[in-house]
Amino acid sequence: MAEFSFSVFSGAASPGAGDGRLIEVLDRALAAPSGTSRWTVRRGALWCHVEPEDGICPAQGWKLHVSATPASAVEVLSRSLAVLLAGGSSFKFAAGHDHVAALNARNTSRGHSGKFITVYPRSDGEAVRLALELHRATEGLPGPRILSDRPYAPGSLVHYRYGAFIEDRRITNDGFYAWMILDPDGNAVEDRRTGRYLPPSWVECPFPDHRPSGQPATAGANGGNGGNADGGAAGGRSEILIGTRFAVREAIRHTNKGGVYRAVDTRTGDPVVIKEARPHVAADESGADIRDRLRTEARTLTAIEPLGLAPRPVELFTQSGHLFLAEQLIPGTSLRQWTADLIADRGWGPHLPPALEMAHRLAGLMIEAHGAGLVLRDFNPNNIMVRPDGTPVLIDLELAVTAGDSEQAPLRAGTPGYAAPEQMDGADPHPTADHFGLGATLCHVITGGPPFLLDERPAPRSLTGRLAEWLRARTRDLEPPAAVTALLLGLMADDPGHRWSPAQARETLAALTAGRPDVPSARAAMAPAAVPTPGDGVTARPDGDGPEWLREQCERAASGIVGHLLTSMTRGEGVTLWPASCVHGAPDPCSVQHGAAGVLGALVRCHELAAVPAPGLPEAIADASRWILTRLDDGTARPAGLYFGTAGAAWAVLDAGLALDDGALVDAALAVADRLPTAVPGPDVTHGTAGIGLTALHLWARTGRERYADRAVAAADALVAGVERGPDGLGWSTPAQHESKLAGQRYYGFAHGIAGVGSFLIACAEATGRGDYRSLAADVGEHLLAAAAVTERSAQWGAGPGDAPTAPYWCHGAAGIGAFLARLGTATGDERFVQYAGRSAQAVMDDRWRAPLGQCHGLAGNGDFLLDLAALTGEDRHRDGAWRLAEIIVANRAHRDGHSVFPDEFGQVSVTWGDGMSGVLAFLLRLLHGAPRLWTADAAAIGSGRAS
Repeated sequence: MAEFSFSVFSGAASPGAGDGRLIEVLDRALAAPSGTSRWTVRRGALWCHVEPEDGICPAQGWKLHVSATPASAVEVLSRSLAVLLAGGSSFKFAAGHDHVAALNARNTSRGHSGKFITVYPRSDGEAVRLALELHRATEGLPGPRILSDRPYAPGSLVHYRYGAFIEDRRITNDGFYAWMILDPDGNAVEDRRTGRYLPPSWVECPFPDHRPSGQPATAGANGGNGGNADGGAAGGRSEILIGTRFAVREAIRHTNKGGVYRAVDTRTGDPVVIKEARPHVAADESGADIRDRLRTEARTLTAIEPLGLAPRPVELFTQSGHLFLAEQLIPGTSLRQWTADLIADRGWGPHLPPALEMAHRLAGLMIEAHGAGLVLRDFNPNNIMVRPDGTPVLIDLELAVTAGDSEQAPLRAGTPGYAAPEQMDGADPHPTADHFGLGATLCHVITGGPPFLLDERPAPRSLTGRLAEWLRARTRDLEPPAAVTALLLGLMADDPGHRWSPAQARETLAALTAGRPDVPSARAAMAPAAVPTPGDGVTARPDGDGPEWLREQCERAASGIVGHLLTSMTRGEGVTLWPASCVHGAPDPCSVQHGAAGVLGALVRCHELAAVPAPGLPEAIADASRWILTRLDDGTARPAGLYFGTAGAAWAVLDAGLALDDGALVDAALAVADRLPTAVPGPDVTHGTAGIGLTALHLWARTGRERYADRAVAAADALVAGVERGPDGLGWSTPAQHESKLAGQRYYGFAHGIAGVGSFLIACAEATGRGDYRSLAADVGEHLLAAAAVTERSAQWGAGPGDAPTAPYWCHGAAGIGAFLARLGTATGDERFVQYAGRSAQAVMDDRWRAPLGQCHGLAGNGDFLLDLAALTGEDRHRDGAWRLAEIIVANRAHRDGHSVFPDEFGQVSVTWGDGMSGVLAFLLRLLHGAPRLWTADAAAIGSGRAS
């Protein structure tokens, strides 16, 4: 799993606590005789919308937001309703206390946080009047500052910003929905919700200026927040002095709870770290908020200062209502980065001795912390710094408690993958939960990643058994002493009372580092789940298949994924066809990368292979296809791209129609494809011309219709004409004036760079016989060879010119570039390209310890590359490598309601192609059944009707 850099606080309100109270406040207010307007109420799971009976609401304007905490929400709403129901403007409010808590959580998006009530005034004058009355009505009540808005007055709960009232979402050139407003000329511009007050340049603010005398209109990064360091030095501005003595030099990060800054103590000249806690953020029903957590951390640091286990506290101070803690800056690197550097420098296997030495020091660190009376509650590699001499030091002790603080500790809090199950369930602080955190952290140091295991239901398997399987998969070719597995399983035992103590762990680790693996405490703790290891490894049989036990696991995992996809599909008129994550924003629900087309492609492949006995699969494929077609014809403007636009959706529906022998679906998909342009401003595979060209090749392969050959040639010709050659070699880039995050950038990788363009060119050359396409693709290959960072065994690339080598994924690294080079070498006969593809495969295998599971940047995409290479070279070692990655993938499965689910790189259950389960499914099906790779064009299939 990818590493998590955040903690979760879910103790602000108990699940379902008080969810009816806010609705009851509205019901009483509507029943009161005051007011003359009639109202329509729409109650949803998260929001309650209240609209006047005449339904009049402007499309955009100055909107108002009123903040609150879970403790003040009822009173804030009651007082606000007295104002709002006497008027005639639409508004909405968070429908339950859980939602209020979520809006104010420490890691909530800074552009959306705090917005308990939203008001849509009918005019500027009405906005000013309502703001004043709401301010007077709620004055003195607690609520957080809303970062995207300007406060009506200092300390006011009422805020304002200019933005959209009626949802006008349009899909951008990058394939994501954005809220839009119109400028005075009628042009649509994005209504950006950021952590700063940024009104459009053409609007004039109608509100009175209540800033203190002498404070400029743009003071502070958030529009006059009264001296908050938030965002200051990070934007290149002159340093800010806070607390009368600390000169802020750099913002390390910004979250909803506040910033973390590097600064210098002007009294001593010492470097310090400053943590900020914004008022009323992460507040609970008692009124305690993130400032209380920071005060607790300050007390904790003071209590253990003589021991040197953590940074020395320098000063706790308040400025403009924000609480700050200045503490000693610990030189060194985080344990997470230390581990990555260790494996990168030593290699997988040779890293184990120093990893075990660090594990010994970490066990000692926890022993000292517990000896000082602390329960840490968030022991993980992000909260530990490693000094240059190798000494680990605790940082970020905001969850740590002493005996005197334990009753005020937030429950159900911790970092996913590292917090003990009982801690996340709300158990009182206890040292045995730290034992679990130590075990998970040692897993990270030894194996390169945490055992992030999703919850199971209805009858969860033993955590020890799941962890044992995960460890076998992660360490099969590491061959750690049996005592290592025993201590990890012992520290993370299901029953907190049976967990190893840090002292037991340190004893075992001391013996291991001294070369004595036969440790009494390890032998005694060996659980049955730790002993059996199915099979003799993941070496393929002569026929190229995986070992039977692993093949069965992969088959069950594929079947379980299909079951989850079918049962989680929400047929009907919903916004999405499958539940969607908001991690990436709001993607086009029809796209390959994050939408229904990617899932549909995997389901069609499953149906074509008759791989899984899944009743209802053909009906689900037909329903998904019609759902996509309906939205493609709804008038929404979409980009044309393969992964983020219409081309991929047309591809998926065409394959569905052919698989089901449904001529109507085929015709409809081709009608969509015929509306595609042959070239667009972007050159790449995911968004641009190369992807549209690949789609045309695929349509030609599946239908034999020559007009798609012509379209492919037109796309290739556009790329030939648009190639840029300069001192940095050849390449393509999205024009700087094009509205896209890719504008002006040049990349090497498959998704956004020249490797993907080259892959289309070589495929088109093979299909059409055009030598100029082959020649240009070879030039791309030469440029990539020159740009490679080569070691004795492997080759890697940076994201683009001048960049350091990045992780070897499909999107931007060696897996995608290697796939192109392998195909290029096969097509041209130039063995150098094939050799570099082999070096790319070695980079993929060397990096398997840290990759997430998905296609875009994960094990599934890397496994597909290894299968590409096995097919092109005939070398079994690449197929063996793919089976090795599959073993790691399936060890991360969780059982839910009779199906299988897998975590994406953010620890969520996602069905998407790019980072979710449909991409994993496609890889497993290909591994098991030898199918072609999805979303590629196989030149040998042109005119043959074979799926590609």
